[in-house]
Amino acid sequence: MADLTLNFTDGTPLRYGENSHQQATFYKDPSCDEASLATAEQLHGKELSYNNIVDADAALEMIREFSDSNAVAIIKHLNPCGLATGETLAEALKAAWEGDPVSAYGSVIAVSRKVDLKTAEFLKGRFVEILLAPDFDADALEFLRNKSKDIRLLKVGEIKPAKTCKVYKHVIGGMLVQDRDVEVWEKFECVTKAKFPKEKEALAKFSWLVCKHTKSNAIVMCYEYKAGYFMILGLGPGQPNRIDSNLRLCQPRVADNIKRMNLSESVWGELVLSSDAYFPFADNVEISNSAGIKYIVQPGGSKRDGEVIETCDKFGIAMAFVGTRHFRH
Repeated sequence: MADLTLNFTDGTPLRYGENSHQQATFYKDPSCDEASLATAEQLHGKELSYNNIVDADAALEMIREFSDSNAVAIIKHLNPCGLATGETLAEALKAAWEGDPVSAYGSVIAVSRKVDLKTAEFLKGRFVEILLAPDFDADALEFLRNKSKDIRLLKVGEIKPAKTCKVYKHVIGGMLVQDRDVEVWEKFECVTKAKFPKEKEALAKFSWLVCKHTKSNAIVMCYEYKAGYFMILGLGPGQPNRIDSNLRLCQPRVADNIKRMNLSESVWGELVLSSDAYFPFADNVEISNSAGIKYIVQPGGSKRDGEVIETCDKFGIAMAFVGTRHFRH
């Protein structure tokens, strides 16, 4: 039997907790040596709330996955309602916002690069709770400060891939400790007769990383909107079953975006669908085929994998097993 002793310092009282009737305090980990909410410098805006900190942490964790790209993550209630890469940061922000402009209202945004004026100007007339970035150009900072007295601007320094460490979750009467989920996938193995084209693998990885940071049960569909650059086109998070995540949330969002963005219906066949855990039945393949999906990424490992693969083969769908599950509760 082992004891656990944790040391957190500099407790800062917050206005309230998750809800207004709950008191809350934010303590800092003095051993943290990477970009974090604990070490962020607030350059403008209202004080951070409990929910702001939780959402901003989720945004930062997601953008770490894309630290080698111009990337933007838009988070709402811990889920990525928008995420995109781009040739420029401004282009990535525009594509991320287009993924779900309704949910982006009142969101928390994290970006992988220093904010320039063009990126900042995209937010004119758009309500955002937090913009978190490595840094801000002087003219971008001035524009954002003039845009709103309330928007919280957080400078976190250089954003790098997540480091291995332990993470903690408190339950009444105890504390759960586990390794931080820093893995991507164990493999990328096409298991169907239809092969996963080499040129789809970068989109597949993007889709898989979005899925990793989406609440379970997660289904996401992502799109290469420009050669070499990717965006979320639909997302289904946090449902009690994977069918609802796909059929009731993800597919309707994709359909809305195709219509709103004036895309061809043939786009369905260019998307990559990712599922954070294996398909226990072939039903998700069947409803994905009905929508026109031709590429699927999932961990594999179900006792019915053979049935799922056979159904993909029946419809000419390419499916890759990656061997790593990313539940997020």
